[in-house]
Amino acid sequence: MRDILVLSESFKHWSPGIEYAARLAVAFDAHLTGTWICASPAMAAPSFEAPDLMAELYEATRELEEEAYAAGGSFEKRALEFGLKKASWLVAEGYLPDVLALAGGWHDLLVVERTSNTPWGSISAVGNIVLGASLPCLVVPHDLPSHVPALDTVAIAWNGSAEALRAAHEAMPFLSRARRIVILHGEQQPPASMLAWRPSFDLAGYLLRHGLKAESQMLGGNGDEEVGAALLRMTKEVGAGLLVMGAYGHTRFREWVLGGATRFVLGHAGVAVLLRH
Repeated sequence: MRDILVLSESFKHWSPGIEYAARLAVAFDAHLTGTWICASPAMAAPSFEAPDLMAELYEATRELEEEAYAAGGSFEKRALEFGLKKASWLVAEGYLPDVLALAGGWHDLLVVERTSNTPWGSISAVGNIVLGASLPCLVVPHDLPSHVPALDTVAIAWNGSAEALRAAHEAMPFLSRARRIVILHGEQQPPASMLAWRPSFDLAGYLLRHGLKAESQMLGGNGDEEVGAALLRMTKEVGAGLLVMGAYGHTRFREWVLGGATRFVLGHAGVAVLLRH
């Protein structure tokens, strides 16, 4: 993992999520890109309804973006304080998931801080990001100790789905550094059609071929909330500092909607969660 992207809620102060991402980049000897994204003023209201208001909005947006660009030096200085040697600052304008999907094209991981203080830090907004960004997303709780990216023990939520498989594959840089890997087995998802079947896949065997030994534990619970609660309980019981899981959801035009278990985990997780749609 060579390039990590972190979404910043502000360019006037650096939140714990920035510190977590910086320390993670140090651990992997990776380049860290901080980004602040401004919503396009064109999305606020049709320009033909209030041209004067739109002109003021465009001007205010330009001034805000100039301030954001000027914060690049402060971000790089802050990153260097954690021992990071390679950092850069990116400012963009547009629809958040679309911009992140583009920036994700040259990054290996996106770090997002989950917080109730900002609109994009809410669970729904984080869901839009995770399901639309086209790269693995590490969602970090706001109150997670930023000085401890605890990766010695990693838990993997496993139900045989394509999303879970992609998540486990994308987590290999983390798994290869872990001292203990615990696979939490849930109910296997049936194929969409009775006339089709999925190729068999043994996650423990796959990891073993990569020189990684994993334990297996069965996951209880029925229904999304029970499964989500069981995942978090067992993640805590095994002492994992990272939970790897597939991100499940569907789209309603431009709005992504998380599945129930994924939403529950994001809303209650006290550890970092690596998600991949």
